[in-house]
Amino acid sequence: MIIDAHLHLWEKQQGMVNQKPVYSIGGGKSDFGGVIRQMMPPYMTDGVNSVERLIANMDYARVGGAVVTQEYIDGNQDKYLLECKKKYPDRIKICSLYEEKEDYRLEGFDGIKVCAGRLTTVKPEELGFLCRQLTEQNKFLSIDLADGAEQVPAMEKLIAEYPDLKIAIGHFGMVTRPNWEKQIELACHKNVYIESGGITWLFHKEFYPYPSAIDAIIRAKEICGMEKLMWGSDYPRTMTAITYLMSRDFVEKSDKLTESEKKMFLGENAKKFYGFKELPEIPYTINMVE
Repeated sequence: MIIDAHLHLWEKQQGMVNQKPVYSIGGGKSDFGGVIRQMMPPYMTDGVNSVERLIANMDYARVGGAVVTQEYIDGNQDKYLLECKKKYPDRIKICSLYEEKEDYRLEGFDGIKVCAGRLTTVKPEELGFLCRQLTEQNKFLSIDLADGAEQVPAMEKLIAEYPDLKIAIGHFGMVTRPNWEKQIELACHKNVYIESGGITWLFHKEFYPYPSAIDAIIRAKEICGMEKLMWGSDYPRTMTAITYLMSRDFVEKSDKLTESEKKMFLGENAKKFYGFKELPEIPYTINMVE
């Protein structure tokens, strides 16, 4: 059982970065606030990061379930994600996007994404009204914090006030930045978990098989326990450098983690946290290179 706790989908990329637009220009490339970036694998020529392509990748990599999060740089994809959930209700959980100047949606969604590191007018400690609604509706908060410990005190206050709220801290606490362990320490609270979406991006200069990423997972295990850590791919952006399968098999092939720890990290913890039901058993398909 494998569950991806952090990936993205969009029908049309129409986001913002530093108050400048982000949009597809074809060939998997995007204008990223005036700079051209390879946002998707080049074979995604039409700029559509579709659920059908995702499910094909999941089936190939034998990933049973996934959590679709959001980001300001892609633009609000609430409407599209609701359509995706209707098509694959047993395979994906979806997050709506919290935007400071817009109304947010919870109906039909499993949780909400807050890009806390990009907040400009609202501070994390001012999100109590949202946390209360999420707790009452048994939905989760997916949150990416600013680098280091800057927003950790605010999160401590929210966790203390809403101890029954399920919170997933993204990007493995921005593991390559100073004081990243402070974010991991938040998972010492009973309903706070850490997901590793973007960990291959953060260790990109080292590249596959990311030995320092494995060391970071072990360090996080020492802080909060392996039962609080979840695998995430950050699909499709990280697939500009590696395949979807590679984003997780560096964990599977590591000799520094036990088989039990791998099972927890790659799926068991996420099933418990997100509430996935029975997921399909995906048969192995022989690859042409074998």
